[in-house]
Order: sequence, then C-alpha cells, then structure tokens
Amino acid sequence: MRSAPPIGKVAGIVLATVCYLAVGPLFATPRTATVSFEMGIAPLTGDGALPLFIYSLIYFTLVIGVSLYPGKLLDTVGHFLAPLKIIALTVLGVAALVWPAGGTVPATADYQRAAFSSGFVNGYLTMDTLGALVFGIVIVNAARSRGVDNAALLTRYTVLAGLIAGLGLTLVYLCLFKLGAGSGALVDQNANGAAILHAYVQHTFGNMGSFFLAALIFVACMVTAVGLTCACAEFFAQYLPLSYKTLVFILGLFSMVVSNLGLSHLIQISIPVLTAIYPPCIVLVVLSFTLNWWNKSSRIIAPAMLISLLFGIVDAIKTTGFKDLLPAFSQHLPLADQGLAWLPPSLVMLLIAAVVDRVKGPEQVTVHS
Repeated sequence: MRSAPPIGKVAGIVLATVCYLAVGPLFATPRTATVSFEMGIAPLTGDGALPLFIYSLIYFTLVIGVSLYPGKLLDTVGHFLAPLKIIALTVLGVAALVWPAGGTVPATADYQRAAFSSGFVNGYLTMDTLGALVFGIVIVNAARSRGVDNAALLTRYTVLAGLIAGLGLTLVYLCLFKLGAGSGALVDQNANGAAILHAYVQHTFGNMGSFFLAALIFVACMVTAVGLTCACAEFFAQYLPLSYKTLVFILGLFSMVVSNLGLSHLIQISIPVLTAIYPPCIVLVVLSFTLNWWNKSSRIIAPAMLISLLFGIVDAIKTTGFKDLLPAFSQHLPLADQGLAWLPPSLVMLLIAAVVDRVKGPEQVTVHS
C-alpha cells in the first residue's frame, strides 16, 4: 500500500495519504470517540456539547498516551484490551441471538427496493476496507517488535491476521444484523446505529445495560483509535519533517477537535468523501488478486481506478446539496439510482485495458551495455 507499484509511486502515495486521513484524524478516529460517547456516556450525562468535550479530552489523552509507545502496543492491546473487547462483543452477540428485543420489522423503502446495493453503499461508512489497507503497517510493526524480520514470515502473519480479522468482523456484523432486525420497534427507523444498540442493551439488560455498553464500546473504540493513530503517525513520519511522537500529539488533538462535531454531523460530512474514494479502493483490492494475469498490471489497475474515482465523485456529489449542478444524464447512468454508477464504466474500462494489455504484450526491458 505504501508505494502501490500497480498505479505508480506518486499515485500510490496520494491514495495512501487519502486513506490514512480518512481512517485517521478526519473521520474514523474522531468517530470512535463520538460512537463510544453516544452509546455509553450520553444516556447518562445528556447529549450536550460540554459532556462531549470533557469525554473527548479524557478519551484522546488516553489514546495519545498509549500511542506514544508503539513498542508496547502489542502488550497493551494484545494482552489486555483485545481479549476484553472480544469477551464483551461475544456477550453482546450471544445476547442478540438468545434474547431478541422483538419481532422483525419491515425493511425501509431503500432496502425493499435494492437490498444488496443499499447495504453495499452504506457499508462505506464502516471504513473497513480503508482500515484494512492501512492497518497492515501496525501488524508488521507488531511482528517486528517480536523479532520477526523474515519477509516470508511477515507476509504469513499479516495474512493470518487478516483472515482472523475478517472472520471476527463477519461474526460481529451477523450478530448486529440480528440485533438490528429485532430492535426496530424500540427506536425510530431513522435512528443511527448508536441509538439502536443502546436501546437494545437498555431493553435487554436494564439499568446495568448502560454500564455494560459503556465499558464495551469504550474498550472497542479505544483499541481501534490507538491502532489508527499509530498507523497514521508511522505513515506520515516517512514524508513529513516531524517525529513520530509529535505526529501522535497532532493527530490526537486534531481528532479530538473533529470529534466534537458529534456523531450525526460527522457521518453526514463523511458520506460524500467516502462515496468518492471507496470505488477506487475497491477496484485496487479486487484487482490486486489478478496481478499475474496481465503482462503489465499498471495498464489494467490505474485506468480502472481512475474511471471508478471519476464516477465515484459523481455519486458523491449526488449526496450533497450540489446535486442539481450535475448534468441530467448523470441521473440516468446504469445503477445510478443504487449509488453504483461507477461500477459499469469501471468494468468497461477494465475490458478495454485488458485488450490493450494483450495487444501490447509483455513490457520490453532495455538492457544497457
């Protein structure tokens, strides 16, 4: 991800920078604070500006403190926070399966019309793909801190970590599907996930549920925030004349400021940005499995990513107040009504690029005498 050879060094750095900013100080890291506040603290203190500020100050003080010592990250997260997080999520997941809050409520209009595409596009907000692209550096550094320097072993451990994370996320989301499907009667259909989860826990566990939820979300979000802050600081330290520790302070303080926008505002701001940058990231991830198919992979990946980005920007503008400035034909592109207008042209460009790659053949290597 750091150099991204299939799309060129400069484009790779730009893409990496955008991803790190998105999962770092702009969206994901601040959102860990707002989510943990709204699900665990706001029901107890009220959803006001002052409680959020005090909470974010304490929260990011802890995040910065842990992130300053990346060498101890594996011990801190691996030996204490991660097991606690897994236990808490397991308890919540089992509760969702064993004690549903009620019967399944009808799906919203968007999901009745196009369930797959609605879920697919709304999945952008999880930023899991962006996080996967940038979290590799945390895993590699953690392995190196244990004396693992062999490239083959580092690759093996990174792949294993990815498989474990993928399986864990699958189980978490399946439990959340079940929890949400049976909790529609507890909250308004337009409520965000934080409100739904809190309503379920309050309904299932009573007054103690608030304390349980606060502990669960705080630990889960803290682990994520520390990992993201470490990853971002490690990345930007390579390109900026600032030390790792200085960047940890800057990223932590900036994230704290952004988090005070609140969860709902933060989600609304992130939607157009993620809608624009997610398509090229998806194309990169999918096509990275096909590198051996092509004579020169950059002929394939770079054009497909560029087209997906351009049409992703069109989809992004449609989510803002500037959608009326778009030409009329943009509203009638294939899959435009499902937020996937980038997919057909990306597939067309992929086909064209594949033909060009076959016609040009293998890249000629010039040998200098």
